[in-house]
Amino acid sequence: MRQCLLYFRREIITRVECHILARMRQFLRSHGGKVEIRFTPMSCQQGEEKALASGDVAAVHHLDAAFCGAAAALGAGWTLAAPEAPGEPLFRVVGRAWLEDAGGAARSCPMLTALKPVEGGTARSFLADKQSFAAAWVTLSDKGARGARADEAGPLIGRMLGEALPVALCRGYLLPDEPALLRALLSDLALHQGYDLVCTTGGTGLSPRDRTPEATEKVLDYLVPGMAQAMMQTSLAATARAMLSRAVAGVAGRCLIVNLPGSPKAVRENLSALLPALPHALAKLAGDAADCGEG
Repeated sequence: MRQCLLYFRREIITRVECHILARMRQFLRSHGGKVEIRFTPMSCQQGEEKALASGDVAAVHHLDAAFCGAAAALGAGWTLAAPEAPGEPLFRVVGRAWLEDAGGAARSCPMLTALKPVEGGTARSFLADKQSFAAAWVTLSDKGARGARADEAGPLIGRMLGEALPVALCRGYLLPDEPALLRALLSDLALHQGYDLVCTTGGTGLSPRDRTPEATEKVLDYLVPGMAQAMMQTSLAATARAMLSRAVAGVAGRCLIVNLPGSPKAVRENLSALLPALPHALAKLAGDAADCGEG
């Protein structure tokens, strides 16, 4: 009983902390997006990935303590550029990680990938900005997770999103059909890492291990039923078996999460039905205050 109480307490605290991060990101975007952050970068080559942290943490870009609040709001897809060249970013935030300091406490820190060679050693200011979206796809497949089947549906989602949206970052994940693992990953991507869009593929049918919708709904703050209805309408035009799909779509924090079917053909059909509305949906979740006129 005590272990159960500790588990739920930890779950509640984690969701509260992640929602605070989401609110902070929303605040930054609603105030023009660009925010000054000062830190001492390490020398790194293009493609190198290092954390941005303050205090006594080794092998990281060292953050000025006065800018910890701004850095706490940086999620996947943000870029950092020198003030004199704001259109030429030096770093991209690819997510966040928990790093342990000298006192043994783990803190959430942005992970930065260098977009070009960077010379380190000197504290300087950077402008943090978010002009495009961060997306992720998650494939649910027992066979795929153990290497017995090549994943075609997940990479297809990545290609379609990259062609249709201004996507700065798109990462993929492959999981077995385990609801607990999916729930944990969706919570992390949406509420901690700061992704704008996460599409799952697989696990939406009637097989005994198809539990993607149930795991997804436990993470969502609210449903977007029109998206599920649009996918159902499109799929029924192709096959009567589409009525067996239990896919859901909804929002966790400021992230849109969509369940897609498992086959590449069905992924293409369903995602194509959503693509015309995705830019507007993601802009609204990002804080766009413009009127929702018909576009």
